[in-house]
Amino acid sequence: MGLLDEVLKDVGGAAGAGDSPRSLGTELLGMLSGSGVCGGLPGLLNMFNQKGLGDVVSSWVSTGKNLPISADQIQAVLGSSQVQALAARAGIDPSKASAAIAEILPRLVDKATPNGQIPAGGLLDTLSGLLKKA
Repeated sequence: MGLLDEVLKDVGGAAGAGDSPRSLGTELLGMLSGSGVCGGLPGLLNMFNQKGLGDVVSSWVSTGKNLPISADQIQAVLGSSQVQALAARAGIDPSKASAAIAEILPRLVDKATPNGQIPAGGLLDTLSGLLKKA
């Protein structure tokens, strides 16, 4: 089982993601790798810090327990246009996308940052491995 499969199993099919949790997971992996408006994982960390949620996203990177995030907080950090774009590319209902992202994103960041840090070989290499195993 690939890491994306593990993440999706952990979240029970991503609450509200309909029939496309894998597509949403793949879109989020792409966002973390830098193919999106946030600028990859470093940009995402910065966005969370700017919105006062640095402790939440830092917990996902660390080796400890992941702090939860709400759909409203996802909407506040990413913005409605980014959430809608992710939903459209994944083929899910935009009204349910924030909740699904709130379930999937913490686990993806956690899996992409083994040992509590961005891998020395580069995040893109790690995420490519996640996609290949998916």
